[in-house]
Amino acid sequence: MTEPLVIVADIGGTNTRVALADGRTVRADSVRKFRNAEAKGIGDVLTRFMAEMGVSDVDGCCVAAAGPVQNGVATMTNLDWIIDGAELARATKAEKVAILNDLQAQGHALGHIADDHLRVLVDGPAIDKTAMLVVGLGTGVNAAPVHPLPHGRLVAPSECGHIGMPITGDEDLALAKFVAHHGPHAHGFTGAEDVLAGRGIEHVFAFVAQQAGQPQSKSSAEVMAEITAGTDLGRATARIYTRVLASYLGDLALIHMPYGGIFLIGGMARAMTPFFAECGLEPAFRAKGRFSEFLENFRISVVEDDFAALTGCAAHLAE
Repeated sequence: MTEPLVIVADIGGTNTRVALADGRTVRADSVRKFRNAEAKGIGDVLTRFMAEMGVSDVDGCCVAAAGPVQNGVATMTNLDWIIDGAELARATKAEKVAILNDLQAQGHALGHIADDHLRVLVDGPAIDKTAMLVVGLGTGVNAAPVHPLPHGRLVAPSECGHIGMPITGDEDLALAKFVAHHGPHAHGFTGAEDVLAGRGIEHVFAFVAQQAGQPQSKSSAEVMAEITAGTDLGRATARIYTRVLASYLGDLALIHMPYGGIFLIGGMARAMTPFFAECGLEPAFRAKGRFSEFLENFRISVVEDDFAALTGCAAHLAE
């Protein structure tokens, strides 16, 4: 039997990537990128893609949307699009359609990503068919538990990027107080995202600079340049960012028990990967007092696969 032909799409705020998949396998040579500003909606993108591919109809269509999904309808966070199943069906003539949050799509991709697209940051066992955790570090921060079930996989929705920033000492407390009132978007509360997202590392750098008596602000790209160059401010920023991230991951590991592994995705995760070891990610992750040894049960990896969300959409349709 041939695998069903499906369309999968990853809808971001600026661009949408679309591909054909045979069952769970995405056709790498079919991936196309479309600028959202040049389309009226996802239906328009899918119609153009099918014309380019010479495809008239497909067996299924699944899209991953960068925004909340409620009752089968996605509302884009940074794009004036509302996406529902009827629109997907009209554009593709598919009988089976599905809409996922982008983080959920990444969760469905776990287990279907080639080993050479996974880089282990903290080694440990990864037990098959047990809970996993996907953590997104990019423009925003979020995490979702991934639970294998007898008849498929559950990737639970979450907004845990907005829980309080973990505080493990006086420096963290000072950082939290600083970020709560720093910048034009300060709201009197410091969540994990306010420190660990792209704008978050900007906040950490501003805090470090102020503590050093050199008050200044830089963009996330400029902060990463400081870190890469190994300046004093850059090294201090990387050290604090890593410690807060490690504590956040340790808390989530204790909550969700991801014996199948913790998987980091997103631009911030990949940008900081070269610096995690020297900045002490592993010992800070396991710094949980009498439960420190217990944290050795969990492996942390970073996903280095640009098409993981597409793979997750295909895997979800297949299930």
